[in-house]
Amino acid sequence: METTGSATEGDPLQGGAETGTAPSAAELKKKSYKEVIGLTKLTHWRTGFFFFSLFLCLTIVFAFSFILPCPVRPQYLVTWNRTFTEAETYDFLAIEYASKDKVMDVLFVLKDTEPSLNNTCDNAGLPSPCVFVMAVDGTDGETLWGRPLAPEFHWAQCGLDDETGRTWDCLLSHSDQLTAVDKFTGEVRWQQPQPPGLRITVPVLSVPDLDGDKVSDVALVASDDTQTQLVFFSGKTGEQVGSSVVLDSTKTANHLLHRTAAGSDYVLLQKDTGLYGLALWRIAAKAKAGMEQGLKKDKDWEKTASAMSGLVPMFESDSLRQVLRTGETGGPPNLLLVTGNEVALVDGKHPKTLWRFNTSAVLGEPSFGHFNKDEVLDVVVEEDIGNYTKRVMILDGKSGGVLWEVDLLASPNSPRPSAIHTSNSFSIFVFWGMMRSEANSSEPLESDRRSYLLHPLYSNVLLQSTSFLEHIITFKATLLEGGRHAAYILLTGPEESEGTVVLSKRKLKHDIPDSKVLRIATGGNSESNEDIKEAFNRLRFSDW
Repeated sequence: METTGSATEGDPLQGGAETGTAPSAAELKKKSYKEVIGLTKLTHWRTGFFFFSLFLCLTIVFAFSFILPCPVRPQYLVTWNRTFTEAETYDFLAIEYASKDKVMDVLFVLKDTEPSLNNTCDNAGLPSPCVFVMAVDGTDGETLWGRPLAPEFHWAQCGLDDETGRTWDCLLSHSDQLTAVDKFTGEVRWQQPQPPGLRITVPVLSVPDLDGDKVSDVALVASDDTQTQLVFFSGKTGEQVGSSVVLDSTKTANHLLHRTAAGSDYVLLQKDTGLYGLALWRIAAKAKAGMEQGLKKDKDWEKTASAMSGLVPMFESDSLRQVLRTGETGGPPNLLLVTGNEVALVDGKHPKTLWRFNTSAVLGEPSFGHFNKDEVLDVVVEEDIGNYTKRVMILDGKSGGVLWEVDLLASPNSPRPSAIHTSNSFSIFVFWGMMRSEANSSEPLESDRRSYLLHPLYSNVLLQSTSFLEHIITFKATLLEGGRHAAYILLTGPEESEGTVVLSKRKLKHDIPDSKVLRIATGGNSESNEDIKEAFNRLRFSDW
């Protein structure tokens, strides 16, 4: 039998050397001392390595913080004005990125002699006064560039460089020429004579690459009293591609380019009998044999196309006045149509009417914004109700029903309504006129014109600004910086004559403290005037 005092393999602490003798106390003490010394040295090495790693990381962080500093937000003026004396301007205003500071800039057109220092018509070898395309910085209004062109000015369109491979953004029609201009430098990328005998109108249609140079091309539509034609131009050189194509044997009032859910492009034509679509592949095939290769076809749309003309009927009306895209993203936009007796919404995926709203006297051009939070764009319509009065209505984008309305005096020279989207999924609406309770007479004057802000969460209240006395040529309410910096851009000047032209920017919130709170309905919001103003001041804006 084994005893508890015996040394075994399972009890090594009780065993010593091979001889079986136990180590002495001195040996155990010496061994323990060596182990402690070794552990202490290891701990020191570990501590040193930790602090060295920490020091190295901090050195790298601080070094890169100086080498790659944090981006600085551009500093901008709350308001700025640019004044041009003895000049003339036009109903054209584009908000584009024309510099590298992440704030959008302003492009407009002047007829002048010397809009900026040493930039004259004479230096460009042009008659004086001549046409100037101007770009000014959105932050402070300073001139970025000015490009002199031969007079007279006909039209301009910007925003034509998106995902197209083109090196220019703006196309202008002036004198007898078409000129493509780079929005960053003002350089002329190409200039071509206009096709003789054609009166080309906007919009410019951006179409896929048809001539094989890997740059998207453009199509221009021209109408006269006898027919409507379309001409293709190279987006790279401006040269005509193929021959001109007769779209219709009658004059068309307007045209748009529409892409279906299947990716097929259609040129929409506003005729005196309604709205019709003509497939781009059909037009390209007539311009030049084989040029339609690569263009997509939509079998669903082609089912209703005329066997003779190829026209697809979309909406029939003998009093069609306007056709607008609603502007939705993520699919084919719906189409808003204004006739002599109604406003109608047509489905952009399939040519069918979604809703109709009866009205016989629409003023100007409707606009779009989000009054509710259903993520569908609502429609702002101004209707003439007689006695110098207009009714501003917001129609539900889903059903066409009236969501909100107010009656205003129809002040002369009032811009169309506008809207700026917020981060709360609704829009702030801007419109012009005069509350009857604020007017001195029943017949409004241009000096009675005011601008109004509508907050959908405080729909019984309007915020009224001070009056604008100048003659307004054009106006935009927009965001100048992504997600922030909501502003008014206002271009004023004499009507069809020379005089003082003023381009101004005002931050939308700048006028709120001095604005007047008008309660247009009883009940509803019980907040004080200061609370209402604070609600406007707290707004955060967003891109669509």
